[in-house]
Amino acid sequence: MPYSVAVSGASGYAGGEVLRLLAEHPDVQIRTVTAHTSAGRPLIEHQPHLRSLAGLTLRETTPEVLAGHDIVVLALPHGQSAQYTDALAEVPLVIDAGADHRLTDSADWDRFYGGAHSEAWTYGVPELPADGGKQRDALVGATRIAAPGCNASTVSLSVAPGVAAGVIDASDIVSVLAVGPSGAGKSLKTNLLAAEILGSANPYAVGGTHRHIPEIRQALVAAGADAAAVRVSFTPVLVPMARGILATTSAPIAPGTTDAQIRDAWEAAYDGEPFVHLLPAGDFPRTADVIGANTALMGLAVDRDANRVVVVTAVDNLVKGTAGAAVQSMNLALGLPETRGLSVNGVAP
Repeated sequence: MPYSVAVSGASGYAGGEVLRLLAEHPDVQIRTVTAHTSAGRPLIEHQPHLRSLAGLTLRETTPEVLAGHDIVVLALPHGQSAQYTDALAEVPLVIDAGADHRLTDSADWDRFYGGAHSEAWTYGVPELPADGGKQRDALVGATRIAAPGCNASTVSLSVAPGVAAGVIDASDIVSVLAVGPSGAGKSLKTNLLAAEILGSANPYAVGGTHRHIPEIRQALVAAGADAAAVRVSFTPVLVPMARGILATTSAPIAPGTTDAQIRDAWEAAYDGEPFVHLLPAGDFPRTADVIGANTALMGLAVDRDANRVVVVTAVDNLVKGTAGAAVQSMNLALGLPETRGLSVNGVAP
């Protein structure tokens, strides 16, 4: 008997990507899709690529509509998921693809989001080094999961192995990301119009203001960093590609660390991981290689002149960055094979 699923925010990019992945998942049945202003309209009007789900109609997002399923996925803007969580107490598994349940520190929530701070749920990045093991250990059997911020998980995956192994200094992490505008959601915004983006690269949330910064710090502390010492300079840049993140992240090399020890840290962390792949020395990824896949491709260099480790990571922000992480975490929570319904293969050209 397949697990019944309801997906809220189904007319948006994140909700649509969750639906695309779950439509091919052999152990679930998408029974209900909901939206806000689009309620009452056919799903296919808003997600015309999801032909196998053409029979579904968007319903109003209410606790009554979402209740009664085995799994509920909340793909809503930040600040909107928490209002439903108490009413969904009887749902066996709830996954929040928004920010409401990611942060453990209420002061961080106040500073970067504002409003009421909600309880942190189990963080949905299985491969992250955490508490001497991997975050997947906490996801097995979880009933409430917070899917990650796409930029945050990309940067955290990039440097957490070095933090856990003590081969980098977490007090001077610098990351610059080329990101596609789909990460900002589907709502109409002037700065996301094609006329504003095509032929241009546009930095935003510069100078320590991006909301994913505390999420990165939180992940690195779980990996073993001193909370008081972690400092992250994080600069995202919108570029004219619909999907994708290319994160270039660097950190100082810890004193006395050899090149071999540095590479060994990342190789040991991701050896055997189905979806996080460290490329051979000298190779670096492109976003084109991960589009449509639940794969993070990672290249590593040791810059001795600058005394820094440089990690370049490519992900599809809507798959590995959001929906794929949610489905991967769902599989672990339900005791299913972790790779079920997910592909490592991208789409080219």
